[in-house]
Amino acid sequence: MPRGPRRPLGLGLGLWLGLVLLLPPPGAQGHDGRARPSDRAEEAGSGRAWTAFQGLRERLRAAGALSRRYWALFRCRVWPEDCGEEGEAPARPLGWSLPLLGQQYLDILTTWYCSFQDCCDSGDCRIVNNFTGLETDLRVRLHGQHLARELVLMAVRSYLELPRPDKALALSFHGWSGTGKNFVARMLAENLYRDGLRSNCVQVFIATLHFPHPKYVDLYKEQLTGQIRKTQEHCHQTLFILDEAEKLHPELLEALRPHLEHQAPTNPRPECPRTIFVFLSNLGGNIINEVVLNLLKAGWSREEISMEHLKSHLQAEIVESTDSGFGHSRLVKENLIDFFIPFLPLEYRHVRLCARDAFLSQELLYTEEALDEIAKMMVYVPKEEQLFSSQGCKSISQRINYFLP
Repeated sequence: MPRGPRRPLGLGLGLWLGLVLLLPPPGAQGHDGRARPSDRAEEAGSGRAWTAFQGLRERLRAAGALSRRYWALFRCRVWPEDCGEEGEAPARPLGWSLPLLGQQYLDILTTWYCSFQDCCDSGDCRIVNNFTGLETDLRVRLHGQHLARELVLMAVRSYLELPRPDKALALSFHGWSGTGKNFVARMLAENLYRDGLRSNCVQVFIATLHFPHPKYVDLYKEQLTGQIRKTQEHCHQTLFILDEAEKLHPELLEALRPHLEHQAPTNPRPECPRTIFVFLSNLGGNIINEVVLNLLKAGWSREEISMEHLKSHLQAEIVESTDSGFGHSRLVKENLIDFFIPFLPLEYRHVRLCARDAFLSQELLYTEEALDEIAKMMVYVPKEEQLFSSQGCKSISQRINYFLP
């Protein structure tokens, strides 16, 4: 069966020859990239020739390994349907210490090839729906949020595996600032789309940034709905993230209603459109914290807290809030939000894990004492128990700068 555009032989040869030229001569560097001490003087005659041959063979072998690695990266850029067919890329060859130059070379090759061939650079062909990666990220990178971890994975996987969904999936994340709402939204983008938040199929709206002035609400409605339609025309699977949802103007929430309603069956299409809306809000954070605190005081462990403990309290808080129109919108009243997902307040141990991750993300060494010091910088509430970080893990990445050498 055909597998996409024909791979030109000259392209692979050009990549391989270019990498040969980029590799340093054998013996120039060691495993750690530092210059090696001078070798003994080579024997004359055949010994010198043999050494030269061995050096050339090592150089060609390294270039071959490197070319396979970069060919795999290049192939994923222009033929994404082939990604994952081979095993992991080989380890970085000896002496290779030019990752930036290699990346630039890869960019040049991609641009050159795509100048005369159709490449997958945007849209549907960049959708990956990596549920294994999403599950791993939620388990390893998200701390203290067992409810969000379970609900998000279940809801998104179930929805995207439906043969013909009749409505958009609407998730509403609630909790204090710094508890991981934006973090999980970013995980969704990164694992559903090859380009993450930069994907043409993903749009992020922040209420106070994109819709700051109530007097321009008519213009904002036109811009919001127009962007949604444009994105849906471009991609059969779309993701819309609306941050600070509690600050959205009521008319903007009403403008979203047609996009979240159940849709009547239409003529069969090769690709059934799928849309996910993710609302992020601090609304309900106080009642979540109150319920969690009472359960912990009563002897429950954090991991024993379930949606049954929180669901009714959270929804009541949202509906009864007088500070926001979100709970009074038809999105909520007509049950168009599929899941209200609580993000629990973070404790000292979770802040330490966030600090550890911040060090690791920058490839920095850390000590247990440094993690404790960073965690102690945060303010903990309530005043008596001092159990929950008032800012969650927010600003942790900036605080590690105090511990850099």
